[in-house]
Amino acid sequence: MTDDAPPELTPLDPAFITTSRIATALGLLPFVIGAGVLETAKLLPPGTFLVPMLLVYAFVAFTVPARKYRHWGYDMGTGRLRVVRGYMFYRDTFVPFGRIQHIDVDQGPIDRRYGLATLTVHTAGNHNSTVALPGLAYADALAMREAMRAAIRQETL
Repeated sequence: MTDDAPPELTPLDPAFITTSRIATALGLLPFVIGAGVLETAKLLPPGTFLVPMLLVYAFVAFTVPARKYRHWGYDMGTGRLRVVRGYMFYRDTFVPFGRIQHIDVDQGPIDRRYGLATLTVHTAGNHNSTVALPGLAYADALAMREAMRAAIRQETL
């Protein structure tokens, strides 16, 4: 397996890297603040808490999102959606349109700022009944939702 998603898959929008970095940095911020508080308590020599935390913070916030981006891809074929993700824990999911119960297009404040959305497909059943595809351009997510809805309507006629 190569470092990138297979060529037949459509990659996520490149802005996904930026939004993931922002979200990850915000999520890790309490840990950095905690390390700073422990530093000011002077329990151990200076830098014992803050330096390792800042190194982890920088690695997770800047390296992981780019790697995550490279290992996501999707393909919307006739009658199905395929979502591939993961490097160490690889998941290749096929969602037949006939199993779809409903489709959501979600945007958080960071995604909205960068024009991205997450397409979430809910299917019948309980195992893997929700498939989320983040990092799509908002217009693409809406177009995919409408294409799926049209295909589902065709199947029910």
